[in-house]
Amino acid sequence: MAKIVAGAAMAALATAAQAETVGFDRDPAGALPAGWVCGSTGGGAPRWAVEADAGAPSAPNVLKQSGKGAFPWCVKQGTALADGVVEVKFKPLTGREDQAGGVVWRWKDGDNYYVARANALENNVSLYYTERGGRRTIKYVDAPVPGNAWHTLRVEFKGTHIRVLLDGKAYIELDDSHIGGPGAVGVWTKADSVTAFDDFTYQSAL
Repeated sequence: MAKIVAGAAMAALATAAQAETVGFDRDPAGALPAGWVCGSTGGGAPRWAVEADAGAPSAPNVLKQSGKGAFPWCVKQGTALADGVVEVKFKPLTGREDQAGGVVWRWKDGDNYYVARANALENNVSLYYTERGGRRTIKYVDAPVPGNAWHTLRVEFKGTHIRVLLDGKAYIELDDSHIGGPGAVGVWTKADSVTAFDDFTYQSAL
């Protein structure tokens, strides 16, 4: 019963405030999207850029990471959500080490944030927190993540409660208190993952 109540409360976040969606279609190909900042926790040489993709969920553009870094991230400046929802469509394209797509929230800086990700090489969904540059695992759950296909990753968060959904199915729901307060939201990959993102949506709970 507690899980049902918690799930209903998290779902209610969807109507708590106006959702904002970024489709990257107003940005020129080859450049970072306007108002976003990118980097990589732990170093590396990530390459984030808007790219034309006729097969995108909302054509013509996607945001693509095609470089390599420990944990590449790209966050939307001016966002500060303590409680809310973040969702993105992602397509894992290639990668010998990893084929990951993820979202970050309560992002304070490149060394402190929450991240949830799905991995096509491992067929799982996982939840982490990154603190002082170190990534700590909270939970892994097996899940089908076919490569070279579009998926939807969604995280709902309120207080200590976190719910992670992939393609509409909840895989992780728990409480964690490592990172609190408002922070930015964005997207994330790992290692040599080449991943496309589209329809990045976020909303704050009132």
